[in-house]
Amino acid sequence: MRKQYDFSKGTRGAIVASQGKKARITIRIDAGLLDWFRAQVERAGGGNYQTLINDALKAHVAAHQQPLEKVLRRIVREELKRANAAKAA
Repeated sequence: MRKQYDFSKGTRGAIVASQGKKARITIRIDAGLLDWFRAQVERAGGGNYQTLINDALKAHVAAHQQPLEKVLRRIVREELKRANAAKAA
């Protein structure tokens, strides 16, 4: 090992730039939630907890981006069930 190294031409950051559509961010997550995701990856025998969090967020967004017609039909069905249950009682 040398006593001193020359880092004058060094650069900060990743050595290889990201090629995908993903963006590097910093996010604060509750420790318990992060532990849960890490435990899920460990139970599965490996993988990446960040990918698991990304997949969970995608599923949440997809579930909440239903067309208005679909949402209205679901709400009407729920209200009809409640009305019928109230009549029966």
